[in-house]
Amino acid sequence: MRSFFTIITSSTSIGHHLFSRLSSRRSHTLSLNLTLNRHTQPPMAATEESLRRNLAEMLSAVESQGSSVRALKASKAPKTEIDDAIEALNRLKLEKSSIERELQSIVSGNGADSSVTREAFRQAVANTLERRLFYIPSFKIYRGVAGLYDYGPPGCAVKSNVLSFWRQHFVLEEDMLEVDCPCVTPEVVLKASGHVDKFTDLMVKDEKTGTCYRADHLLKDFCKDKLEKDLSISAEKAAELKQVLATLDDFSAEELGAKIKEYGIIAPDTKNPLSDPYPFNLMFQTSIGPSGLTPGYMRPETAQGIFVNFKDLYYYNGNKLPFAAAQIGQAFRNEISPRQGLLRVREFTLAEIEHFVDPEDKSHPKYSEVVNLEFLMFPREEQMSGQSARNIPLGEAVSKGIVNNQTLGYFIGRVYLFLTRLGIDKKRLRFRQHLANEMAHYAADCWDAEIESSYGWIECVGIADRSAFDLKAHTDKSGVALVAQEKFLEPKELEELVIVPVKKELGLAFRGTQKNVVEALEAMNEKEAMNMKAELESKGEVEFYVCTLEKNVCIKKNMLSISKEKKKVHHRVFTPSVIEPSFGIGRIIYCLYEHSFYTRPSKAGDEQLNVFRFPPLVAPIKCTVFPLVQSQKYDEVAKVISKSLKVAGISHKIDITGTSIGKRYARTDELGVPFAITVDKTSSVTIRERDSKDQIRVNVDEAASVVNAVIDGQRTWEDIWSSYPHHSEESEE
Repeated sequence: MRSFFTIITSSTSIGHHLFSRLSSRRSHTLSLNLTLNRHTQPPMAATEESLRRNLAEMLSAVESQGSSVRALKASKAPKTEIDDAIEALNRLKLEKSSIERELQSIVSGNGADSSVTREAFRQAVANTLERRLFYIPSFKIYRGVAGLYDYGPPGCAVKSNVLSFWRQHFVLEEDMLEVDCPCVTPEVVLKASGHVDKFTDLMVKDEKTGTCYRADHLLKDFCKDKLEKDLSISAEKAAELKQVLATLDDFSAEELGAKIKEYGIIAPDTKNPLSDPYPFNLMFQTSIGPSGLTPGYMRPETAQGIFVNFKDLYYYNGNKLPFAAAQIGQAFRNEISPRQGLLRVREFTLAEIEHFVDPEDKSHPKYSEVVNLEFLMFPREEQMSGQSARNIPLGEAVSKGIVNNQTLGYFIGRVYLFLTRLGIDKKRLRFRQHLANEMAHYAADCWDAEIESSYGWIECVGIADRSAFDLKAHTDKSGVALVAQEKFLEPKELEELVIVPVKKELGLAFRGTQKNVVEALEAMNEKEAMNMKAELESKGEVEFYVCTLEKNVCIKKNMLSISKEKKKVHHRVFTPSVIEPSFGIGRIIYCLYEHSFYTRPSKAGDEQLNVFRFPPLVAPIKCTVFPLVQSQKYDEVAKVISKSLKVAGISHKIDITGTSIGKRYARTDELGVPFAITVDKTSSVTIRERDSKDQIRVNVDEAASVVNAVIDGQRTWEDIWSSYPHHSEESEE
């Protein structure tokens, strides 16, 4: 049996054939006048809108024909006339069902019964993962806590292997500086970054029980369910619901509340009315020290630890740009209503990169290594016009300005290579550009690596050009200049901004807060300063926000001078931009589980066996060693092979249980173990490959080196298969 997504990822339209048959049929008891508009469209081109309109007309036709049948029966019309009318009604019902099936196929994207199939597939994966202890709900004996999970032995191994490859692929190959910062973060840091004020979701409460729900999720679920399950809604209503989904991120609390009331959305568990939406900060608050006077939070991301250390990292790197810093660590978000297993949790592992670059030069020296990659991309223009993701060469996307710059493009390419080498199906991986309403105001461009799972498309990696926002924010709040320098070979004559505060006047006006005001004035960029100069000259005073005071102050013309002067300078001081790839490790791992899972019949054909087709790179155990029967001589050979595997650093497991070899194969296939060594002789053994179930025979002293060669990528299994004698007697049961 193939995996669920192998079966359902392609859907076939039956619309053209259906409507051709419909338009050719006639009944003398009913004249159908359906506007099909099919002659202007090529085969296989039925759209959701046209199908919804056709279905509405067909429903009306069925109702009208049903009334005709009832009227004929009431008037005691001849039996032949009634039979003809019933036959016509049945034909209409069949056509209605056909349209419904095609419409269901389009709105679900994967076939009429895909929601049922998806749920069954998801449950099969989840049951296997929990039974084999890849992960389980935390504090299970106490009934658990939503959004918290424990990784068991195989889950820990998969996670460790993924992170090890992440370090190899990014930190080592890109010469990054790795740091490890505390999870507990002082409030002042997260105040500067904007998290204290803006890291919120809108929440609603069940007015009777107090149960909390995320407001946008309730509205999103309502719209999606209505579109996918209620085929009777009009094309106009469907368009409205799609517009709500497209603009959901832009909704204010008032707009969100109005839509919830308009659609009659109630608490899903109790059917009770809901409160109006209100903001809820997602950070876990704490205090630092016994006095409780220093507020702090559990970090919601790892990036801020890198930004606040920029000055020292820049010095460590020899005061040279570009350079990248990386961090792997735990992050915490107090999700309102966690769901979807590992995809939305309250504690999770992030792996983040902050690549600092000169804002005037965002080229990348290794860009040529990824320029020819081609994969699914979903630019915002295609999203807005209702098109689908398509394969685009990365070089074309950068050269046409679809991707903002080379460095951003380079990391998109590197992320693609990382995910596909892990085992993510490239056909179910796309890079979606953020729409205007999703992007932060300071971002130059942002793309998400989205992976398709049974839950739909899931954002797993964000790759953003965050401009210079973060370093400037921490510079303003801390008073420490987080800047870089470019030294010129020859002095340059440049027009330089000069801001000279008149400290006497500022002291008289602001007394104890004079220093804060002076620092804020001197930190202005050129645009802010020249705007202030113009307003002071026209009005004599201006309102100016001082972030360290968290309020506006009145600046008068006599308090400072702003000018531009030509100077010979030997260097340029600037705030670097940052390109940030941010990886949700738990989400990537869950999608990897789904992409790797499939079932196949047992040898007897009486049951379906679960298999995880993990690449050797991430498999929790690389190899198992099976003595064919319980025998001291075979056990001794198994111990010799085990010692060789340990020396080679290959994780493995010896299984000397008395069960049949077939059942032992099935157990390890379910854990995703790629190779099994079966000891059936003292001089040679067989090596079995998990997915093909092919076996070769090798000498005992070669077994570990053969397995190691494939795991390290030195040789492929196909190469090994062609180089050693085949063993065809696989006694699986």
